[in-house]
Amino acid sequence: MDAGRTSTLTGSLGVRSVVFMVVAAAAPLTVIAGAVPVGIALGNGAGFPATFVVCCAILTLFAVGFCAMTRHVPHAGAFYAYVQRGLGRVTGLGSAFLALAAYTAVQLAVYGYFGATLRDLVVHYGGPGLPWPLYAFAALVLVAVLGYRHIELSSRVLGVLLVCEVGIVLVFDLVVTVRGGDSGLSTAPLHPSEIGSGSPGIGIMFAIASFLGFEATAVFRDEARDPERTVPRATYLALLLIGGFYALSSWALVSAWGERKAVAEAGSDPAGMLIASVTRYLGGTGGDLVRILLVTSLFAALLSFHNVVARYVFSLGRSSALPPAWGHCHPRHGSPYRASLTQSAAALVLLAVFAAAGLDPVSEVFAWMAGTATLGVLVLMSLTCLAVIVFFRRTRADTRPWHTLIAPLLGLAGLCGALVLTVSNFPLLIGGSTGLAVAIEAVLATFFAAGVVLAKLRHGAARTTGHHPEPPDPTHRELEELA
Repeated sequence: MDAGRTSTLTGSLGVRSVVFMVVAAAAPLTVIAGAVPVGIALGNGAGFPATFVVCCAILTLFAVGFCAMTRHVPHAGAFYAYVQRGLGRVTGLGSAFLALAAYTAVQLAVYGYFGATLRDLVVHYGGPGLPWPLYAFAALVLVAVLGYRHIELSSRVLGVLLVCEVGIVLVFDLVVTVRGGDSGLSTAPLHPSEIGSGSPGIGIMFAIASFLGFEATAVFRDEARDPERTVPRATYLALLLIGGFYALSSWALVSAWGERKAVAEAGSDPAGMLIASVTRYLGGTGGDLVRILLVTSLFAALLSFHNVVARYVFSLGRSSALPPAWGHCHPRHGSPYRASLTQSAAALVLLAVFAAAGLDPVSEVFAWMAGTATLGVLVLMSLTCLAVIVFFRRTRADTRPWHTLIAPLLGLAGLCGALVLTVSNFPLLIGGSTGLAVAIEAVLATFFAAGVVLAKLRHGAARTTGHHPEPPDPTHRELEELA
């Protein structure tokens, strides 16, 4: 066999490494600096920190069924593998294309935000105001190099960056807790009237969008040391760490200003609220560190989402839903190098289009693409919950009521509620018009439909010729034949 045609990813990632990968994708510092002030200003004000607890509970219910099904889906395709296992090959391949669109969109969103943030950092310290695409392209090259190499290298880089960005915020949280804020420590998250004040639906929408990335643990299944244990443990741990960090840090941010002043500050200067808060409590050095670590936080998210997308492309290539050449891994690095290079090339082209169109990197590239990804992933998680219920009802492979029915049903109800809120407030989420919102929704629907059509065409061709493509690993035949 040609060395370049091996089709099994290699690695020995433990729970900690997988957690680093997915928590880094959530970009926790960027969420506290960006999404939290917006959630306070437009959502439920000083009660917004409690919204993270609500969303974490919903996603934990999702994770119960997701993890219960992990041992029955020995495949790194994550969402689409779960959906096709429960709802069939046609819906599965539709989900695969939807996932590809959603995760590509979120990576593009972060490239836009990274370019703008690094440009502003350089200008802040007296450097030249170069166009944001130059910084985004430079990051793309570094991400491409790391994505080409073995997954262990990416995990080490992400681990260092993640510790730094979380560390500075936790120091801020500790100082605020010990010293108290302008009006003592906030108790708003403990009062239902405060949690339900303002626009709690908008708060939930921004909060649940902040968890984007935690669900990608199963994508690293083939590179995990003991996937049947590593994936569930990493999923729960990542979710609880992210939810706890968001709730604590957003509460500290509100407490730092006082409940009324925090809402006013978030409304007047959402982009600068965290830096101003850290500067007040930790001094100018702390503020400078946050400026720098915002850039590294975004780079960590870029690298993590690149690895996720590359593995989706790899899985689709391995099942021949995409060109089979993309389903080969590097003979020495054990990485999906062709899928990784393809993803880098696609990101380069799309970024060039955005730059040529003169789009603003934050209000347009980031807002539009992040909104697209949030909507797409919510649909995917809802389909996955439904697939878990159907699979276990049909196969009886696991008869535990809580794991296979009750928790997935409750998770599905919560996710559908969040999906309704997201769709109804989608123009606000993307910072655009209703027409733009409809256009983005149509793009996502088109990707899903393309997967459905491809599945039906392949099934029809297989029935006509009597030939079903063999997957690379015969033990995964039922899982790999998406059409």
